[in-house]
Amino acid sequence: MSDSSSKLLSKLTEILSETAGAASGIKKEIEVIVKTQVEKILNDFEVVQRDEFDLLKEMLIKESERATALEKRLDQLEKKSKKSKSKSSG
Repeated sequence: MSDSSSKLLSKLTEILSETAGAASGIKKEIEVIVKTQVEKILNDFEVVQRDEFDLLKEMLIKESERATALEKRLDQLEKKSKKSKSKSSG
């Protein structure tokens, strides 16, 4: 009976091993399907992808810094222009 039990346990182990492998494969397939469906839904709502958002954010930060620098430069030029006008008229 011990030989029979050993064969039975061996067969059960084999079946469980195969089942675990199949479950893992099914899990991966479900993840792919869900991810695909979520991406489709987000595209339908025209939601921006994270990498696109980060790129646009970086561009806006740079342009904001550039605009601030240009404003400072313009203020300096206006002050310089006012000083030269007051010297010319005075």
